[in-house]
Amino acid sequence: MTAIPLTVPRLTAAATGPAAPSAALRRVSFTFAADGSHAACLAAEADGRWFVESWRLGGQPGEVCAPQPLRPGAGGRRSEDVHSQLVSLTDGRVLICRHDSSGPYAQQQLIVRGLDGQADLSAGRIQRAGLRLLPLPAPAPGAPVAVALGTDGEASTSVWLISANGVSAPQQVAELPGLYGGGVWLDQGGRLLGLDQLQRHGDGSGRVKTVVLDLATGGLSPLLELTADSNDRLAACDPATGLVLVRSDAPGEDRLGWGRLGTQEPPHFPECLRGGLHFLRPVAIEPGRNRVAVQADWGAGSTLALWEPGTMRLEPLPVPPGRFGGVAHWSAAGLRMPYSAPDQPAAMASIDVDLLLSGETRPVPQPESPRLAPVQGGRAGLASVVQVIPQPVETGWRVDGSTRRGDGRPWEAAEAVTLPGAAGPLEGVVYGGKEWLTAEHLVMALHGGPADAWRLEFEPTLQRLAAEGMAVVAPNQRGSTGYGVDHAQAVQHAWGGPDLEDVLTMLQSIGGQRESLGLERVALFGVSYGAFLALLAAGTAPDLVARVAAVSPFLSGARLAAEAGPAVRGLTERMGATTDLPDGPRDVLLLCHRLMAELLVVHGTQDEVVPVTQSRALRQELLRIGRIEGVDFQYVEAAGAGHEVLAEEGAPLLQELLASFLRATRVGPRQ
Repeated sequence: MTAIPLTVPRLTAAATGPAAPSAALRRVSFTFAADGSHAACLAAEADGRWFVESWRLGGQPGEVCAPQPLRPGAGGRRSEDVHSQLVSLTDGRVLICRHDSSGPYAQQQLIVRGLDGQADLSAGRIQRAGLRLLPLPAPAPGAPVAVALGTDGEASTSVWLISANGVSAPQQVAELPGLYGGGVWLDQGGRLLGLDQLQRHGDGSGRVKTVVLDLATGGLSPLLELTADSNDRLAACDPATGLVLVRSDAPGEDRLGWGRLGTQEPPHFPECLRGGLHFLRPVAIEPGRNRVAVQADWGAGSTLALWEPGTMRLEPLPVPPGRFGGVAHWSAAGLRMPYSAPDQPAAMASIDVDLLLSGETRPVPQPESPRLAPVQGGRAGLASVVQVIPQPVETGWRVDGSTRRGDGRPWEAAEAVTLPGAAGPLEGVVYGGKEWLTAEHLVMALHGGPADAWRLEFEPTLQRLAAEGMAVVAPNQRGSTGYGVDHAQAVQHAWGGPDLEDVLTMLQSIGGQRESLGLERVALFGVSYGAFLALLAAGTAPDLVARVAAVSPFLSGARLAAEAGPAVRGLTERMGATTDLPDGPRDVLLLCHRLMAELLVVHGTQDEVVPVTQSRALRQELLRIGRIEGVDFQYVEAAGAGHEVLAEEGAPLLQELLASFLRATRVGPRQ
């Protein structure tokens, strides 16, 4: 018996019509123009189709940041690749880098997307497997706008200047031996670029040192080497004042420090920049004042703080809970950076740092004429009584461009909670309010990765489940990132080990409380690695799970390594995914006979990460042991979909299928 793939509806470019106001639910890959006048990102609406957005940020305090979808002109592609790189240009256009696999060699296609549906301009092609774009700090009219660093491995890195005039081809300016990352400008003219060089030693070990590339000559010179054995990186620089932020493990652990260009004085590593549990990243330096905005990440959330050279403390900024985007631009108009919360789709936050710190408010400038509104009543009619509409005020914090829910209701809120793990407390994100544990339907969502985590940010699939009345608990079990090295590396050579123990502990604790109240067992939902983990949990403890929705699952680390492409095989090797645990292999096929929960399996036929053959093998094994398709399990292949099947075109149809399955109630237990 052969599965019939589900054909996911897709719109062609000809059917899209003119650009409409954006209703983006997802926004990723934010980038700022050199002068801060514009930003760009990749955005996706509810239908899962990705497109480029250009944001007009404005140069005055209080000026609203406005996104504009940039659709290709007639005959252009309707949906952008979510892995495309962007450079926001100072005139609102966007330079796009796409991986082009249509030919025999790996290459990158560079195009310039204009405003108002203009035809795309070609910026050339570069034949390299990997390419990174860095915007030039002050591009002159007609001059190159970006630098591209390209490599096919670790042997060498090529450097090109990229123009956006639709005529000039990429101009190669350097060929550097080895592999280079990072990229921080050391001057305002865009000639000196600080790069992180991977230096290989004879014993196979490596160290990272910052060097300077002179784009005019193509020459390299050393910049940052604190000790012979330390990893030293340049994190940020203000060329106007010479302030630099560095990251180094020379002090004995990875630390942030600071120094000045052109001085012989070694960097300082103040205790306040140690971070402790938090990972600190400098995201912007205020022009002329040397104040540094620092994003602090730990667990599901992130915060912002202010730091100045010579001071011994970080000044926390009173911002709402949520997640910041790790990039920012600071100008006279304020600090701008992407922000998201569980009930707020990603958008642009504008922060007046001084006003926010003061706790004061100030009125928003209004037209000179008074703002009056009629109030019904009085014998003279509607105009007989008027009231003055209160003048809006600024508090120092504003978010522009966040999409509202279509039915006018607020998005579902979520909060971080503490959950029981096998080796100690864990953090999780919960939808459903204070009564989530006793909701009629409770879904435990397991993230992919395993090197990933649930965050306090907008997540469309979890929003959809919560909007259907289901409570959702999304734990960050061991193996999740954001909780330190030990937590993240707990599953090294142990896929389905400590993380499975944590999931089973939570199922036992939560399930036991629900059983005592006569409530239904927990349902499991997972994507990719999370789907693998959900299937393992349901097969290991079948009496604790009501149903399982597995999206893009694999069956074991060894089976994945045998079928996946080179990049995924490399990941499985680095993480020891094929290592059997002392109590036996973690293989879903070996547990199929114990899967008593109702099962939904969804997989894209063009999955480039986890081959669809993994799910097909699961389906065949279920049929072999006598399970009935359509009764005991449902199997869906999404024709043409890739690994991010719930975030691609046709996603609403699959999300509806997922929600319907997870909110269903079994009539009776399987015998």
